[in-house]
Amino acid sequence: MRVERVVPDLTVTDLRSAVAEHSAVLGLRVLMDHGWIVTLGDEEGHQLSLITRDASAPVNPDVSVFVDDVTAAFARAEALGLEIVHPLTDEPWGVTRFFYRNSDGRVINVGMHTDRE
Repeated sequence: MRVERVVPDLTVTDLRSAVAEHSAVLGLRVLMDHGWIVTLGDEEGHQLSLITRDASAPVNPDVSVFVDDVTAAFARAEALGLEIVHPLTDEPWGVTRFFYRNSDGRVINVGMHTDRE
């Protein structure tokens, strides 16, 4: 399993305001907008996600880590006995993911794109 991308997830109360201010300050543009999460980024691959409330999980993640084999990552998390707070799920927006809580209480979203043509 290989990590492909790591994106911080900031929980915000006003998504539109947060997008406007972070775009203006950091010069990032909207790469993805699902209405409840917006990912900003630049041409060099830097990204920041702003989230109000996750669409299908019981908690918001602190960070999203995209990997090339989410099933292998899930098996590793289970083998370590980590708390799975959102099960391995094929989401309708083309991502397969799960969340685990680390020993410091942070929630990590691990996923991979599984777009179906």
